[in-house]
Amino acid sequence: MSFRTELKDFLMRGNVVDMAVGIVIGAAFGKIVTSFVNDILMPPIAMLLGDSRFAELKIILKEAAMEGTEVVTPAITWNYGAFIQAVVDFVIVGTAIFIVIKGMNSLKRKKEEAPAPAAAPEPTKEEVLLTEIRDLLKNK
Repeated sequence: MSFRTELKDFLMRGNVVDMAVGIVIGAAFGKIVTSFVNDILMPPIAMLLGDSRFAELKIILKEAAMEGTEVVTPAITWNYGAFIQAVVDFVIVGTAIFIVIKGMNSLKRKKEEAPAPAAAPEPTKEEVLLTEIRDLLKNK
């Protein structure tokens, strides 16, 4: 098999195409969630906290060393606003993925719960007795 044919077979397999579509949609969904958190959810929270730049909330652990107007050593900060924003992003994405997977699993269960073919009817007492007689005659 040539390299080109093998590559084509690999790339056109269902799993690879599905994965590529999932990655593209996931990237777009990530942008939507980030925009939702940054532009819709966090501004009211920041307003309640009295700071309009929620993602920039931080605790300065060590001040920046300055020589005149030049920064010699940058400040060391604990950026808890950005962390909280990332956690909110994660929770929203996780919840959305959970809902999608739960929906897919319920559809899968409905498909699996399709009625099974009817089992063969139980043999009558006469058939059972005749089978036993046959087996006894074979053993003699």
